Amino acid sequence: MKVSIITVVYNGEKTIRDSIESVLRQDYPSIEYILIDGGSSDKTVEIIHSYGSKIARVVSERDKGIYDAMNKGISYATGDLIGILNADDLYAYDSAISDVVAAVSHDNTDGAYGDLVYVDPTLTQIKRRWISGMYRKNLFNWGWMPPHPTFFLRKEWYQKYGNFRLDMGSAADYELMLRMIHKQKANLSYIPRVMIKMRIGGVSNQNILNRIKANKSDRKAWVVNDLKPYFFTLWLKPIRKVMQYVYK
Repeated sequence: MKVSIITVVYNGEKTIRDSIESVLRQDYPSIEYILIDGGSSDKTVEIIHSYGSKIARVVSERDKGIYDAMNKGISYATGDLIGILNADDLYAYDSAISDVVAAVSHDNTDGAYGDLVYVDPTLTQIKRRWISGMYRKNLFNWGWMPPHPTFFLRKEWYQKYGNFRLDMGSAADYELMLRMIHKQKANLSYIPRVMIKMRIGGVSNQNILNRIKANKSDRKAWVVNDLKPYFFTLWLKPIRKVMQYVYK
């Protein structure tokens, strides 16, 4: 099984090397690594090109934002399974992709997901711990979602059900997973292990105004899919994030 990993970046010279090297250290032999740069003005592209042919495809051009860049990466991907690693993130251990492929192959599923920790910029201190748990039917109604950087899905699902919607703002990853898992009922394997280290600082959680805006975008994700959440669904979602600090 061939795995395509996509990283999108813009002016990420401080962190992109960590992301790249975490992919190149993976012990799984069939990885296609794709870097989509949004036309960086710092040394990001120089760093990327320093890895030469170790990166299967590099594209550097202006785009319409992070999710447009992700869609571009998906269009270039030739792997059976697609994962997306943000430019601030890295794989927590060197057999993460092997674990994903083993789980999907053994369970004959449409994809996989795992756990994630938020860390400080030095990668040494855990700030939050996102333990996904096994998915059960209708769990999205209870504010659940898997951490997107751990989410792998077969390419055919993107081809059949579409890519990221550019009208969803910061909720585009939530909408895509709601669509694939809750609506279209993708069958996924759960890997009960921290797969990703993510540097702290998501835009949707920086202040209360951003959280309110994100909540509205989350609600829109249900509307565009002709789905109806429970009246408390979209408030349980941020409460679950608070609990990630409790269990760090």
